[in-house]
Amino acid sequence: MTAYIEAFRKLDCNLPRVQAVFDDCMEDARKHLSVAGVEAYIAGACAIYKTGRGEEPVLVFLEEIPQVSSQLGEGVIAEIVEFTRKLAKSPNSKAIRPFLQSLAAAARALESRELFTEYLNLVMQTAIRTSPRVHGIDSMYTSHCLPEFLDSAPFLFSQLSLGGIKKWVDYGALAYANDPDTQREYFLLKTADSRAVLQRERHGTLFTDSERKLDTYLRGLWQSETQFVPYSLAFDELRKPIPYLNKQGIHLPDVYDDFIVPFPAGGREDKRQPELEMVSGIDRYRALLAHLSAHQRWTRAIVADNLSPFQRMSIEVFEDARVEYLTMQEYPGMRQLWCKLHPLPAEDIEIEEGKSYIRHRLAMLSRALLDPQHPYKNPAILKYVARFNELMAKGGTSTADMQLIGVQFIVETRLPADFSAKIYFTDTEVSYRDDNRMMWQFIEEGDEEVYEERPRQQAEEKDEFKLPPRLYHEWDYSAEHYRPDWVSVYEHLQPPGNAAHIDQLLTKHSALAKRLKKIIDLLKPQNKVRIRYQEEGSELDLDVAIRSLIEYKSGAQPDTRINMSHKHDGRSVAVSLLLDLSASLAEVPEGCTQSKLEISQEAVSLLAWAVDQMGDPLAIGGFHSDTRHNVRYWHFKGYKEAWGDEVKGRLAGMEANYSTRMGAAIRHAGHYLSHQQADKKLLLILTDGEPADIDTHDPKTLIDDARMAVRELDQENIYTYCINLDPKADEYVADIFGKHYAVIDNIARLPERLPQLFMSLVK
Repeated sequence: MTAYIEAFRKLDCNLPRVQAVFDDCMEDARKHLSVAGVEAYIAGACAIYKTGRGEEPVLVFLEEIPQVSSQLGEGVIAEIVEFTRKLAKSPNSKAIRPFLQSLAAAARALESRELFTEYLNLVMQTAIRTSPRVHGIDSMYTSHCLPEFLDSAPFLFSQLSLGGIKKWVDYGALAYANDPDTQREYFLLKTADSRAVLQRERHGTLFTDSERKLDTYLRGLWQSETQFVPYSLAFDELRKPIPYLNKQGIHLPDVYDDFIVPFPAGGREDKRQPELEMVSGIDRYRALLAHLSAHQRWTRAIVADNLSPFQRMSIEVFEDARVEYLTMQEYPGMRQLWCKLHPLPAEDIEIEEGKSYIRHRLAMLSRALLDPQHPYKNPAILKYVARFNELMAKGGTSTADMQLIGVQFIVETRLPADFSAKIYFTDTEVSYRDDNRMMWQFIEEGDEEVYEERPRQQAEEKDEFKLPPRLYHEWDYSAEHYRPDWVSVYEHLQPPGNAAHIDQLLTKHSALAKRLKKIIDLLKPQNKVRIRYQEEGSELDLDVAIRSLIEYKSGAQPDTRINMSHKHDGRSVAVSLLLDLSASLAEVPEGCTQSKLEISQEAVSLLAWAVDQMGDPLAIGGFHSDTRHNVRYWHFKGYKEAWGDEVKGRLAGMEANYSTRMGAAIRHAGHYLSHQQADKKLLLILTDGEPADIDTHDPKTLIDDARMAVRELDQENIYTYCINLDPKADEYVADIFGKHYAVIDNIARLPERLPQLFMSLVK
């Protein structure tokens, strides 16, 4: 606790809502960051606070940055803070909150510090290009649509690569440079051409959509857990980046288009229009990962200082062929995929004087080494293909062997024109291969071996267990898409009260408990059920056996299924009870002497007792909210916890506070319920009003979000049912739950109605 007080003192922030969640955010930060990282985290939050934009940016920074820095390295904290300061000093300081809100989605989608920096550059360029100008120079007016673009960014990252987002921004900035209102609608994805450009840029296979499949592919086939570091092809037009492998991981494109397999040189025998053969984007990723993983397994670095660039190129061709040969011994199907992606250079091309064809010659050699059905007749290529195959057939080859044969090939085939600056490039690029930097070791210092390293995190300090804030998306009905990582849910174990108080409530309703007990006894399943007509079983079924004996004596074919067995007819129901603990629960309804909270305590206690009698697993949780940054979820009972004094004490300590952000609580309760092993999963929600929170002014916003949360659980086969204590609930509750609700007009009858409703739902 002293450490938190000292950290909060360093934060130097007196905002109440920041103070309310600071301890929880610090727990999360200490699990993700080193000691130096935590210091940078606190200093960054302090800098954000001093920009003077209120509590919202500080809360977003505290919630998002631990995950962002764990994804991209702790050095990104300083980069984010510096960028935020630039925004604060510009006319676009109102964009700070949506900028910080977009960072987690950007970090998850990009997974690369370099790409993340490109995203920051794109944000700054968007601000400049969409700001008004006076006589051709920058003015002090704010950007027309920078906040709108940043609000849309998380959704865009789920649909496009970073290059696609850049092109989408370019269109909006150019097409509506003189129409700020339409430009704003464009960046909010509300115009037809905005959606059309989005659809146009949705090409190929996004790495983020396929990462789980590719990770499984690496683990399953290659027993490799190498990290992925994607890069974009849209920010280097002069020299397209090439995949490579280093200590950071596998560097690969963030999107791959489907590849059209070219016709062989000279066309096909069938002159009719053939069907185009395609290699999907996911298969292109698999081809690349297989090649890189083969290098990782079999290639060992050799000294490069005494070799010429041409010799290194030749050695790389033979080493690529060697690791692919070894791969195809284990996975023969890789040959077909690699051959589709490997170019097939024509041998009979027109030779221009003074032009270098060394890349063309090596590309033909590479294809011949990979494809036994190659069409080449060049004597040197045929000679070295035969030598390579002979060497590989003996086994036990190494990268050093490829160095020897590679140098010999270059020496034997060297031509004076190879040194020309004019180089023939047609059909010489093998897109699924890397730049082979891992196979070279440089003794003397040079540019070749200097590669940027991702900042390494220091070992995490062990700390007592405490759950970090959990971020959930929220549905934005006006934009018709989710806002990722929008709501922060903080979990707590409810502090105990006096367990004897719950026992007194149960005693008060002892007559009702007796009636419920009779219903429970009827609902309880039989311990065993007979299964008749079995070939094999635990005992003889006398009725069937006698009938079979009579059939046998009569000369008919007897029924041999004369045994029977038994099975347990157990229930398979898991129940989660979610309680709305908003401040309105403390009100005393008209005509009652108790508050809604006290009546709810009685009803929940009776329900928990009844479910315990039936033997079904039950969890009880409650929630209230104070803006989207502080949704509190209180645990009263776990699924495996017994109904005893500890649970009763927590129920006795139940309190009512703040507002009702229902969608996030439904998703969180559903998260735990979805992991229960049961045929039927029931989420019961007890509330006294519509979803609402102080940071949301449109009532439809949280109503629609709760409706989407219920729909999400329905897709996971979780049945959601609402018990509402609001007499005006019919105006909104059907919009959220459809027909799955009940309105209790007489609140005093809740202790009786709640257990009965439950039993009717699970019988």
